Amino acid sequence: MADPKFTEQLGYLIARANRLIEEDLAKRLSVNGISIEQYRVLKTLEEEGPQPMGRLAERVLVEPATLTKIIDRMVRGALVFRVPDENDRRKVRVALAEAGVSMCRQLEEIGEDHEQHISDTLGTGHLNDVLRILSDVNV
Repeated sequence: MADPKFTEQLGYLIARANRLIEEDLAKRLSVNGISIEQYRVLKTLEEEGPQPMGRLAERVLVEPATLTKIIDRMVRGALVFRVPDENDRRKVRVALAEAGVSMCRQLEEIGEDHEQHISDTLGTGHLNDVLRILSDVNV
């Protein structure tokens, strides 16, 4: 079998789809002055509670140094705060502040509309297939 053209390779198609999806979400979030990474921080903390920086970096899909800058901005904006880890005071956990909880509520409809847009674009059947397949990827 011949190699597919570069623009037909799986990695390229996934990266292209990701770019389109993130551009849509970024546009929706920009109304609230929130970046995608900040949105991921807020949603992770809302769903999972206070997190150590390393775990949060994994969940937000950024490098730890990048997360530190994101968290610094979010602390200045009073969306999150840092607290010492109860088991190891040398470590820091990040938690939602009241303004962060409020922002999560404001962003809820944006997230739902964004997901609905993707579902409408792909169709529910295809969306479920894509979600199942991508959830199984462990390369």
